[in-house]
Amino acid sequence: MTHFPEPLELFPPSRAAALDRLAEFVPRAGRSYAAQRNADPGPGRKPNVSMLSPYLRHRLLTEHEVIAAVLEQHSANQAEKFIQEVFWRTYWKGWLQMRPKVWMDFLAERDADRSRAQSNSGLARALDQAESGRTGIDCFDDWARELVATGYLHNHARMWFASIWIFTLKLPWALGADFFLRHLLDADPASNTLSWRWVAGIQTRGKTYLARPDNIEKYTDGRYRPTGLAQQADPIRDEAPYPRQRLEKLPAVPSDRPALLLAHGDDLGAQAVLESGLDLRAALVVAGGHGQSPWPFGDKAQSFVRAACADTATELGERLKVMVGRIDRLEAETIAERARQAGVEIVVTPEAPVGPLVAGLAQLEMALGENGITLQRVRSAWDEQAWPHAVKGFFPFKQNIPKLLEQASLI
Repeated sequence: MTHFPEPLELFPPSRAAALDRLAEFVPRAGRSYAAQRNADPGPGRKPNVSMLSPYLRHRLLTEHEVIAAVLEQHSANQAEKFIQEVFWRTYWKGWLQMRPKVWMDFLAERDADRSRAQSNSGLARALDQAESGRTGIDCFDDWARELVATGYLHNHARMWFASIWIFTLKLPWALGADFFLRHLLDADPASNTLSWRWVAGIQTRGKTYLARPDNIEKYTDGRYRPTGLAQQADPIRDEAPYPRQRLEKLPAVPSDRPALLLAHGDDLGAQAVLESGLDLRAALVVAGGHGQSPWPFGDKAQSFVRAACADTATELGERLKVMVGRIDRLEAETIAERARQAGVEIVVTPEAPVGPLVAGLAQLEMALGENGITLQRVRSAWDEQAWPHAVKGFFPFKQNIPKLLEQASLI
């Protein structure tokens, strides 16, 4: 029986642990990472990759500080592959930010597939076998169990898993994406949804990803060579490209008025707010979403975010020298009362990308407005500079990485 580490042992939910993980990885972020990054050595710590994704996803670490640490020991050329991996997350977020209907359509397709499974016993049984690791495909079954137990999978294993789910098991892609959302500590609406769409052949028109036994054998060091996998991967449907919207321009926060900081699980570090020079009189750290937009999706991610919120509240209190509270959900009544206690009429929060939290913040904004309190969002300089370039595929986007590094004063 395989032993799986507990999620919070594998990823201690604190900024200090994130910084330790970063410092440990940095020496390997150059050519060593480029040569070994595709290998999946099995459950637990994977020393060939950074294992920073839960910290970056919730911004206990920022993309800027991770790349800055790497570039202190490696040239941009030596660390090119790792830097690109960091920018993949940024690219996906920017792409979805300009096409929010993709997220809404995913939710609708997921819900329709869930309803279909409730009335189709064969589909329900196949889903249960896949999610519990009982398909008879040994690598897939082990990855399913590893994901559920640890809240993490190597990126290459995620691609293999999604391909087998879609093309070999013939299961709905949206339910596979939902399975990841419910179990990954780093579950991100943009990266997760768009990666599954890419494997299925609907993100980049006609482009799919086929899991091959020889590739799996090579990058799992011979642990697996599955039989019976799909021999071809035709796109699941022909889908017209989504129209692109303009990025919303956020209004400036008045610098002459005191405010309350609201940190949330999409950006616990709230660096864009902390570095804005605003007069912050109090702070709140919220561990979940709005009652009508619940989040996190799974128990393990919820445990990680709650513990990280406690750590964040302590850090903010030490940095700001103000009262810092913690709440479980985006509850307007509680937040309005805290604002009144602090003597402020403005609540400032880091911008949340497309996903359940931005929907929750929109509902919160309306409710706070009825109480005479303004909610204002602040976009990080990193997102402000990078997102406008996510207009097409990643390869055109990556041509801008040197310019983006220069704009961020990293080279």
